[in-house]
Amino acid sequence: MKLIKRHVFLLLFSLLFSAILLGQLKEWSRITRLTQSTVSSMDFRSQPLSEERLEEAKEMDSPGEMLGVCMLETDFGRADTDRTLKELRKETNRWEQRPGWDSYAAACRAVWDDLKYFPVAEASNRTGMTVSFVNSWMFDRDYGGSRWHEGTDIMPSVSERGLYPVVSMTDGTVRNMGWLELGGWRIGIDAPGGAYFYYAHLSSYADLQEGDEVKAGDLLGYMGDTGYSTKEGTTGNFPVHLHLGIYLYDGEEEISINPYPVLKYTEDRRIRYRFSQ
Repeated sequence: MKLIKRHVFLLLFSLLFSAILLGQLKEWSRITRLTQSTVSSMDFRSQPLSEERLEEAKEMDSPGEMLGVCMLETDFGRADTDRTLKELRKETNRWEQRPGWDSYAAACRAVWDDLKYFPVAEASNRTGMTVSFVNSWMFDRDYGGSRWHEGTDIMPSVSERGLYPVVSMTDGTVRNMGWLELGGWRIGIDAPGGAYFYYAHLSSYADLQEGDEVKAGDLLGYMGDTGYSTKEGTTGNFPVHLHLGIYLYDGEEEISINPYPVLKYTEDRRIRYRFSQ
């Protein structure tokens, strides 16, 4: 009888110890999602946010921080929660105590809080002119050697260069214009929160120059097919499209962020524009 009691005690003790250890491991797993290097991780850079979360975020004036908390609470898409973004707000206090929170929250705000418009205008005078895009971030590319695709391509239903107006998604300052071998005629905008928005393969520019201030919705140029050449003005090496890239800077390191969730978030926020053709 004593032997049975001993075995029962040991079994109960083992179960209790296992439960405590499992709880500690789960908590350790949770708190280590946020470190000083989280912003440069693929977990963060991929921005794993469901369309349901993005719809909730549309109701917020400054969604970045809460989307950041959501990514932490769901272990960057590996878990799920039934709580809404507003319900997750109370978890912010716990994450604020973790090392790396300030840089992480700033990065989340930089990606999300300045967004106002989808980057391709909608035709007010023509029907059937739509665009489409898929999550092609980090797909293989081979021009110039094996590399990763650090953006999202927006494809037009009418494949004609110089037809679709490209507009700024944010307020900001023109940092770069001109020819790049990969990007063709491109323009780069520094948004107020610190993100860099990169619009590539343009057929032409609006009346802008480096250093100019732009407002969200301002015309930047027109969708085209320039690039994949050291010779300026080269076209025809791929279909007409807009390549959108989003970048953050961690010290001297340039970090590409997946634009696909950003495009889904702004998909129904399109400037109406009278197309010239």
